This record gives sequence, C-alpha cells and structure tokens, in this order.
Amino acid sequence: MANRKFDFIIIGSGIAGLYTALLAKEAGSVLIVTKGSLDECNTKYAQGGIAAPIGHGDSAELHYQDTMAAGAGLCDPEAVRILTEEAGDRIADLIDLGVPFDTQFGTVALTREAAHTVPRILHAGGDATGERIEVTLSRAVHESRNITIMEHCLATEIMVQDNVAKGIVAFDSQTGSLIEFISPSIILATGGAGRLFKLTTNPEIATGDGIALAYKAGAEIVDMEFIQFHPTAVRFPGIPPFLISEAVRGEGGLLRDVEGHRFMPDYTPDAELAPRDIVARGTVAQMKKTGSDRVFIDVTHLVRKTITTRFPTIYRFCQDHGLDITKGLIPVAPAAHYTMGGVRTNAYGETNIAGLFACGEVACTGVHGANRLASNSLMEVLVFSKRIIERSKGNMKSPGSTPKDDIYSKLKKHNTTGIDIPLRLSRLQSLLWDDAGVVRSKEKLDEASLTLASWYETLGTPTDRPYYELCNMVLVGRLLIEAALIREESRGAHFRTDFPEPSHEWEKHIVFRNKD
Repeated sequence: MANRKFDFIIIGSGIAGLYTALLAKEAGSVLIVTKGSLDECNTKYAQGGIAAPIGHGDSAELHYQDTMAAGAGLCDPEAVRILTEEAGDRIADLIDLGVPFDTQFGTVALTREAAHTVPRILHAGGDATGERIEVTLSRAVHESRNITIMEHCLATEIMVQDNVAKGIVAFDSQTGSLIEFISPSIILATGGAGRLFKLTTNPEIATGDGIALAYKAGAEIVDMEFIQFHPTAVRFPGIPPFLISEAVRGEGGLLRDVEGHRFMPDYTPDAELAPRDIVARGTVAQMKKTGSDRVFIDVTHLVRKTITTRFPTIYRFCQDHGLDITKGLIPVAPAAHYTMGGVRTNAYGETNIAGLFACGEVACTGVHGANRLASNSLMEVLVFSKRIIERSKGNMKSPGSTPKDDIYSKLKKHNTTGIDIPLRLSRLQSLLWDDAGVVRSKEKLDEASLTLASWYETLGTPTDRPYYELCNMVLVGRLLIEAALIREESRGAHFRTDFPEPSHEWEKHIVFRNKD
C-alpha cells in the first residue's frame, strides 16, 4: 500500500468495526484491518436480536433495571444509563442504513428474552438478526470511498510511545510479511475469546486477539473471569455447537431432561426465563443428576407457523440434521458464548492509553457486569461506537475520573519445572473447558494455571496466523484463569464450588496491566 497513514485504524470487521468505520469516514480516512475476510465475524451468528426500550409500556428505566439486575452487582450504572437512554436513537440509525427489522401490523416486532421484564428485542429475518445487520453494514462499507479494507491481515502489535498509541504492526497472511500502519486513533473491534473453550457457539476467529494486543501494549484488562456460557447450544454427535437462541425460550420453549421432566422450575421461580448463568448451572446440575451429556428444548406445543417463521435458521439447521423441531425435542447443552470482560474503557470507549479505543465484545464498558443481559451486546456496540467517534472529533467533553475500589494484579510467575505437556490447540481448549467452564474450583484452576504458565514460557516467534492466534489464546487463557483464582466467591457467570455464594466484599473488579 502506498499510503500507510490514516486518521482511524479499526481492527476487526464485525458490527463493531463496520459501524464504527461508517461513522469515522465522515471525520477522516479509515483503514479496516481484519484477519479474515470482511464478513468473517461473530455478529452474523447473533440470532436473538437487539434490545431497545421502544415498545409500549417499556422505558429506559425498565431496561436499566433489568440490565443492572442481570449484572449481579458489577455493572457500571453510568454505562448502563448511557446504553438504555441512547438505544432508541441507535435503532433509528440502523433503520436509516437499511437494516430490515421484522414488523408486525405495521410496526417493529418485539419479542421477550430471559431476564427482560417486557418484550424489547428487535429481530430481523426471524432469527437471522446478526447476519442481516452485518450484510447491511458490509454493503455500506464497500460502497464508501473513504474506507480502505485490508483482509487476511492480523494485527500483531500496537505501537505505543509515552503511553500514546501511534499505530499498529500487522501480519499479512497472504505474503507472510509484517506491515506498519500509522494513525492517531486505533480502535479495537476484534470480538471475544470463545474459541478458548472446547465447546463454544463462536466461530474460529474468536481467539481473543484484541485482548492480547491491548495487554501487551499496557492497556488495562478487566473482568476476565466472567465468561458467559449459553445454556442452549445444539448437541448433535459430530456437529459443532450451534446456538439455539434465547428467544426460543422467550417464545415459550421449555427445558426438559432425558426423562422428559421440565426441570428449571426446580431451580428458580423464573424457570426458563432466568438469567443465562442460572439456566446454564441448572442445566449442568440436571445433566449430572440424570447422567446425561444433554437436555432438550421442547417447542412442540407451539404453533408450527410460529416456529418456522420466527426461527427459520434454527428450523432449517435442525431439519438438515434429521430433526423436525415442530415434532421432536432439540438436544442442547451449555457452551461458551460471550466474553463479558476485556479491554477496560470509559464511557467514551477510551482506554488508559491515549489514542487507543475499544468497542464491542473486546471491550469492557461496564454495561454487562458479571452476567450480560440477553441482546444487550449488539446495542452496546452501536451506542459506544458512536461515542468513540464523537469523542475523537471533540464533540464530547473529557470524562472525569471516578475512583474505583478495584484489585490490580499481574500474571503470576510459576515454577513450572516438571510440567511437560505439549501445547496443542485442542489441549488448550479442553483445559479451559474442563477447569474453567460453567463450574470451577481452586484445585482445577490451580492445575490450569500451572499448565498455561508452562505453555506461555515455551512460546516461540509466530510465523503464521494459526500460531499468532495460539499465542494470543495462551495469554488470554492465563488472564482468565488468574482472575478466576483471585475472585473467591460466586457471582454471575463465575461459579466456584469452594466459594458457592456471592460476597459483598467482592463487589469490585479485578484488573490486569502489563507493567513491563
């Protein structure tokens, strides 16, 4: 490329990267760097929809209360207020861009999902919301003259001088060469780290690259112990987990065990509509009780037309694998789904490094706390991406700093003598699933901590994309495990058998920063 200087560099091409690029192009030149193709992202797998308090009887205050309750005491009230109060305007932006939300009787159709007190979930194409948004934004980006796209280009370093981001180094997978790009505004939009786990609803690209990049550059990483495990991913032999949307339970789907018993009322009065962490743990407990590796979602009592029109993607997927869900039960089990923690930002998407921003799943804005409320993720992207660009243009005042009662830590140094377990991706994923999954304990976390530390010490210099990703996953895995060891309580998505109850003393955040 002749020009390697841009006003904005955006790393990632999901809804966070694309939407931010469309906003940024009005303020200057934009480069999107993405390690795969432009449409390779988590966004298009988002089935349920996007939450906004725009329906009759709903309000920003109700949405705020639901979000705070789901977050189990760790949400940032300011961030949640921003999300719920600006949500309506961001929906209008998507409609202006051409996102075809489903309608009913001439108005946008709304459905309910778990832990929402009222229907407030907009959807498109039934259960293809993420895909419809991604396609709409991708088309707009391709039509823009002020956005340059670098595909198959993996960011490997954020260049920082005197705590100011100056640019990035990227690995071009097609040529095998490293390229430098310069910009005063670097925006991380790389998504989460679900591929750390053996069972996940995330695509292969979700390897935590942005978190690793930011940590190595000196940015603060927070809340890494909070990984959301979706309670209902398809469990077919030989088939990777496939998400069965929260909205299926919102429309009346029931969870049954292998004996046909509807079990969630045994665990919580909210039954199938409890927050995801509660449903996931209830599911795991029932699987253990019945000696099975799965439970089932039952929608056979719903009207056939409702199932086929509201959930066409799920219906077709199951049909392709020999199951008619209008007549038979869907086998499901929990799978890693969403990274609540990540690169710490303020209400303007700023990190502790000047010129470095983060948005979407890679960021930790404080909206989700210890357990994300269903369908808040896409809205978080829209709201805080907008604020990043407005802040970079000088349209928003400098935020004040609020003292936080947090625990600052750094990765431990272990004596790993005698540990000789060869590093392989499958071993890493099994380790995280077995030792840091839905249910955790100090014994298992300690074992994982030692193994990951030994792997970290043996990492060599990457020469291809898979090894860059593996190195990032080892680092992010260490951050997750160490945070889970430090938090000696159970809260939201983090559950420890040796500390099974929440503690008021732990209403604080665990923050890692690479002092080196």
